[in-house]
Amino acid sequence: MPPFESLPYRPCAGLAVFNRKGRVFIGRRIDGPEHVDETHAWQMPQGGIDPGEDPWPAALRELYEETNIRSIEKLGEIEEWLTYDIPREIVGQAWGGRYRGQTQKWYALRFTGDENEINIASPAGGHDPEFVEWRWEPLANLPAMIVPFKRPVYERVVQSFAKFASASEARRRG
Repeated sequence: MPPFESLPYRPCAGLAVFNRKGRVFIGRRIDGPEHVDETHAWQMPQGGIDPGEDPWPAALRELYEETNIRSIEKLGEIEEWLTYDIPREIVGQAWGGRYRGQTQKWYALRFTGDENEINIASPAGGHDPEFVEWRWEPLANLPAMIVPFKRPVYERVVQSFAKFASASEARRRG
């Protein structure tokens, strides 16, 4: 395997999906080498951007493949890409050892559908489920629920999207 520092970052899109009460969708991952315990197995929907794919369509595709959610409106995005390194000891287990971490383009969305649209057990397109459970969570709680090496990215997402998390903001927009 090449030296850690020479590995590229995996391009990825992340989504903070808010409900009408200003809470955000979070799912508990089924598995993955980066999940060291049950407390830190939660995350917002996110996934890789295919070669030649633009970030926004990739984000919508990933959201649909992980949750079946299609009823959304875009609230905002973080202009720059947010990057994290995975722990060196799991590089060979994650993404076939091809990446040192991810560089992520983050979007804030509002879920406008009915909750029966959400289906993590049988995701769209025959994809394998990534989440074993989900819930709506206050945005500010998320950094403590994520694996520690992703925490700075989640703290930035919380800071950037906090304006969408208040129930009054959700009602004003709705």
